[in-house]
Amino acid sequence: MEWTGARYADSPEVRLRTWIGAPPRRVWELVSDIAVMPTASAELRSVEWLDGATAAAPGARFRGHNRNDVLGEWQTISEVVECLPDTAFAWQVQGPEGPMATWRFELAAGDGGTELAHAGRMGPGRSGLSAAIDRMPHKEQKIVHNRLCEWERSIAATLENIKRRAEAA
Repeated sequence: MEWTGARYADSPEVRLRTWIGAPPRRVWELVSDIAVMPTASAELRSVEWLDGATAAAPGARFRGHNRNDVLGEWQTISEVVECLPDTAFAWQVQGPEGPMATWRFELAAGDGGTELAHAGRMGPGRSGLSAAIDRMPHKEQKIVHNRLCEWERSIAATLENIKRRAEAA
């Protein structure tokens, strides 16, 4: 696990890695299928492609429906910003002041399987977390840390779900 940043303005990131006993093509099929994401997430409940999109491609957009015990329910619009088969898949959660978050998968073949990294980076645009920081600026590091901990658990669950599915195929 890798963490960077302690303040929202630093665009903090959480990144985890796992090895999967399946070829990159099989892992790619899972990470680039947005319908797989909600199956491992405690927060993301469902997703759907927008604007006629039906698969991952640069510029494709999708809506996410989220729920968190502390933050409540909300929807996001994300745009695919990188889509390199068997290599990388990334999307940005859109906000009025720029991306609120960037999520990324990186795949690398090796040792008869795939090394898979999954990362989430906050900002630079404002998000729901920004309102909490505005109300309690003296607690910014704690607010960011707590959210990064939630992201870490979610990323770990997503990687485990993808590993299980890819190795079962």
